[in-house]
Amino acid sequence: MHVAVIGGTGEEGFGLTLQLARAGHHVTIGSRSAEKGAGRAAEARALVGGDATIDGTTNEEAATTDGVVVVTVPFEGQAEIYRAIKPSVTAGSIVLDATSPLATAVGGRAWQVVRPWHGSAAEQADAILSQGVRTVAAFHTIAGHELQQLERPLESDVLVCGDDPEAKAVVGSLVQDIPDLRWVDCGALSMARIAETMTALLISVNRTYKVRGAGFRIVGRDAWGDPRT
Repeated sequence: MHVAVIGGTGEEGFGLTLQLARAGHHVTIGSRSAEKGAGRAAEARALVGGDATIDGTTNEEAATTDGVVVVTVPFEGQAEIYRAIKPSVTAGSIVLDATSPLATAVGGRAWQVVRPWHGSAAEQADAILSQGVRTVAAFHTIAGHELQQLERPLESDVLVCGDDPEAKAVVGSLVQDIPDLRWVDCGALSMARIAETMTALLISVNRTYKVRGAGFRIVGRDAWGDPRT
């Protein structure tokens, strides 16, 4: 699959780039600067090795993919980024939003949250994008620095929210391509109002116990994934 990672030069986006490229996907890193995107792509190819297919360009150019558009940007710049890529994202496209509305966007603490007008960052993104784009929220509880540790098992579940079951299943397939990750269908896109705040909760846990890799596992059955199967 072709995956565009908007904000792929940042910690979370770069980690997802490494993991998905290692799984065999063609990943395009998007950046405000084509040169910066290309530079980070070269770094990623060196880290993944083999015949990894990773390139870099501007956010707008990357978003033209016919695959999945992944957006991993800080909340303070999210609306601006979505307005910039909106003309590139066509109806029917799947957009995976991983934004967490942390209070750092307004000068607060990383373990505090703000409440977007639309209810969640993912719903804000969905409101900005053209009608017919299928928005899915995921990866809020997987730390970027942990994603970059290719030799270390992640052992976490990814909470996936969205209104389109097929789009969630596509995102879920990407999750399953990352070793030791599972995905859990958490329901409608509006459930992102809860899932996004879990980032702040984990930051607080990490801070309390002086660790970096706290995560979640959902118990109750042997496997999760697509509830339609």
